[in-house]
Amino acid sequence: MWFVQPKQDYVSQMPWKHVDESAVVNWQIRARNYNTSAANALFSVFFLISLGGGYFMALVDESPLVSFLIGGGMFTLFMLIAMSMTHQTSILVYRFTEQNAEVCSWKPQMDSVKPFLKWSAIILMPIVLVLILMDPSLLITSLGPLTMGFAAWMMGSSKGYQEMARGSQYEEIDWTKTEQIKVWRKRSIISLTYQWKPFKRNSSYRPRTHLIYCLPEELDERIQFFKEHLPNAKYEEGKIEVF
Repeated sequence: MWFVQPKQDYVSQMPWKHVDESAVVNWQIRARNYNTSAANALFSVFFLISLGGGYFMALVDESPLVSFLIGGGMFTLFMLIAMSMTHQTSILVYRFTEQNAEVCSWKPQMDSVKPFLKWSAIILMPIVLVLILMDPSLLITSLGPLTMGFAAWMMGSSKGYQEMARGSQYEEIDWTKTEQIKVWRKRSIISLTYQWKPFKRNSSYRPRTHLIYCLPEELDERIQFFKEHLPNAKYEEGKIEVF
């Protein structure tokens, strides 16, 4: 699954725009770059729904073993679907030069969910067929592997869905114009706020904030980096709003 993927260095693989400028610092991180409190609350609701759905499916047969397999299987499937919605992570790769900063980000779930669903369907189908041969009334159990197989096929055949699911993004940060540095140590986030024009013509300057995600063990090192390169920026610590 997506949470057991091997680590690899993405910095050298990114399509950086300012490759002619030497990097001052770069790093990569896998993070939940959204409001995790709201997502965790939603996950709790999904957990109760999945528990009820698994219990309901376990009532289709009187055999304790079959009931456990059906109920447990459906509960596990529902929970995996719920986690894919509420516990998504993004890989963020940062590259800072003296004048420019770039960040590439995408969601790695798409790269792992498809093979997981595919092989789960392949492994479960023979087991389900044996159960059906033993008791034809268990035909409903075939819905699980068939649903997984169909979902894997849809993911593999729809390029538009793949691009949407990966959520690939590229951004440039005018970090040398930063006026305020704010740090939220609880989530190891640094926000850089500066003035920018959303349009080149007929628009006024307005504040823009970029959230920089850091590894907890590297947070102090990143703070020191920004303090040294942005000596005139106001520094403060506190909670940062993440949407």
